[in-house]
Amino acid sequence: MTQPTGTTNLTGHMLIAMPGMGDPRFEHSVVFMCDHSDEGAMGLIINKPSEEIDMPTLLSQLSIDMVADLSGHQAHFGGPVEMGRGFVLHSPDYASAVTTLEVTDELHMTATLDVLEDLGAGTGPDKWLMMLGYAGWGAGQLEQEITQNGWLVCDGAPELVFDVKDTDKWQAALETLGVSALALSAMGGTA
Repeated sequence: MTQPTGTTNLTGHMLIAMPGMGDPRFEHSVVFMCDHSDEGAMGLIINKPSEEIDMPTLLSQLSIDMVADLSGHQAHFGGPVEMGRGFVLHSPDYASAVTTLEVTDELHMTATLDVLEDLGAGTGPDKWLMMLGYAGWGAGQLEQEITQNGWLVCDGAPELVFDVKDTDKWQAALETLGVSALALSAMGGTA
């Protein structure tokens, strides 16, 4: 896949952090892009599970009953913006009674409390990731970071989101482009 330039809409794609990005919050990050327009962009980091908050703890803190077994499911660090706000990236078999954003045919996002209630009740989506916070960019900011070799862009495959271990997602995303992590340099250039 070639790198998008200019005003290409990256909604539904993934950003892969390049080595040497300079921001430790995004080191080795894979970001699923939920929205991208001339006004800015919003995405969710899909490969950084929280070390402190698992789903049973989160639901307990929110006083949500949990009958489903969510042990082993961690909340993820979705990005540094509004870290107290939750987002669930999920399969299309679920739609919130309030609002669900259909990002692609295969990946939807819900940011309302009812999806957490449904997950706790065992009636939520089949495949999902819960993120706290999001990554956001102002108008033109993301395009500039891509031009400065901060990010590579790949297709937003649901298999990469849900079926690959968090620790392997960065390398797996690179492999979709035919790129080896060993071949990457922290120094970028232009031709």
